Amino acid sequence: MSSEKNDAQKTKGVSRRSLLRMIGTVAGSTAMYNAMTELGFAQESGYAGPPKLGNVKAGTSVLILGAGIAGMVAAMELRDAGYKVQVLEYNNRPGGRNWTLRGGDTFTELGGIKQEVKFSPGQYFNPGPWRLPYHHQGILHYCSRLGVELEPFTQVNYNAWVHNTKANGGKPKRYREVMADFQGHVAELLNKTMQQKALDQQVTRQDREMLAEALRRWGALDQDMKYVKGRASARMRGALVNEGGGINSLPVYSDPDSLSNILSSGMWTALGRGQNFESQTPIFQPKGGMGNIGTAFGKALGNLIKYNCKVIDIHQDEKGVTATYIDTVRGGQPQKATADWCVCTIPATILSQIPMNVSAKKKAAINQLPYSASIKIGIEMKRRFWEEDDNIYGGMSYTDQPNQQIGYPQWGYFSKGPGVLLAAYTFDKEAYRFTSQTPEERIRHALDYGEKIHPGKYKANFASGVAVGWHRSPFTLGCGGRWTEEGRAKYYNDLCSLDGRIVLAGEHASRMAEWQEGSTLSALDAITRLHKRVMTA
Repeated sequence: MSSEKNDAQKTKGVSRRSLLRMIGTVAGSTAMYNAMTELGFAQESGYAGPPKLGNVKAGTSVLILGAGIAGMVAAMELRDAGYKVQVLEYNNRPGGRNWTLRGGDTFTELGGIKQEVKFSPGQYFNPGPWRLPYHHQGILHYCSRLGVELEPFTQVNYNAWVHNTKANGGKPKRYREVMADFQGHVAELLNKTMQQKALDQQVTRQDREMLAEALRRWGALDQDMKYVKGRASARMRGALVNEGGGINSLPVYSDPDSLSNILSSGMWTALGRGQNFESQTPIFQPKGGMGNIGTAFGKALGNLIKYNCKVIDIHQDEKGVTATYIDTVRGGQPQKATADWCVCTIPATILSQIPMNVSAKKKAAINQLPYSASIKIGIEMKRRFWEEDDNIYGGMSYTDQPNQQIGYPQWGYFSKGPGVLLAAYTFDKEAYRFTSQTPEERIRHALDYGEKIHPGKYKANFASGVAVGWHRSPFTLGCGGRWTEEGRAKYYNDLCSLDGRIVLAGEHASRMAEWQEGSTLSALDAITRLHKRVMTA
């Protein structure tokens, strides 16, 4: 970045490279993507197919701690390679953060607060992961192998709302309107720059002509290269009255907002949400809920998984690894599970509290890793007013309120009856604020925020809701590992290293933190290195 700045200063103009980068930035969110890539959040999956472990000596055993995605991927591949596998899982179900809540389910967060899900039959809510990008080929491979049926997930809905309490009189605007107005004004400004011949030394005449045409189309400019009310802008932002059939069929064009209003509103910040690499279409979701992946894994592994096991100690010596655990349902005396080797997928937030004799470097790596705070609130509405009244089918609306976004159900389109909204999905400070309240208060505030985007609809149609704060989840104490660039440089390799007979796996032991693909790739890498050690031991 600094070299580009120096180049620009030397030429006292805008280089071709800088110009195209500028266009890319305003068209999407390049800066954000670059930053996320630097931290390992937005990389393309490195999945190269199932591991080729080969056969292992009969009776060689591996103890896997945790039946989340990482633990079950490891269990399946090690079992298929001939290992004797046992999995200990804290919950009474497989999947970990891969989880779907349906009517009749209950869960208890820290402090003993218990919530019961009261959704109607057929309705559900994903409190954890909810998307499967097309380039996450690892987790998609296991969906295919397990027969988990997938359907499209809509990231960007141009007819959804963008809302800012301080702009437009507190009323929301359609995503397409904000996008069209922002792009239109930026395209007009860039064209004026070209007309002033400020780029003559950096961009060829042929390039300028092609760029001008690209700007006209991208910004919906008219033939005079102006972003104004008319057919061109209406085709992008929508018309007040659309073209019709018959005699009275002329359209009524809409009035673009001014550049000053668009910039000061802050609504433009929502425009890059669907252009980050991990949000680019196509994206998928399992039919019937994300938890179907965990359920399918659990069915495939059967009695290899032992549920309701809270691990309280992990010890290794030259002969093997022993995990001490207690039954969270029956209680009683602590029990022990022993194996030759161990793959531990317990989140670092929990693992840091469990005695485990590993190297000082690995212990330091575990202890230093913070997890993000996050909350999701799911609310069932009696009718699908977002479809019936606003023509919104899937996608998200964005707001500057504490709930930050509203996700619309991406199944059951046009059906009569209820639907479940993602009424809040937020992190860090706002997540802590939400969870400082009772579940009933969290839901009430989510209704207040939603009412400003769908006035007269939210509270009138409310049926029931649940609010899951991941930093108050007893089996994760957070949403996912939040690495810093400095933290990765200093601790990442130590966290992932094979320490004696123990290796860690999970999204926190990957460069795709908080993604199921990270869990998948981490597990495959861990068992490949473990198998190599076993075969040479």
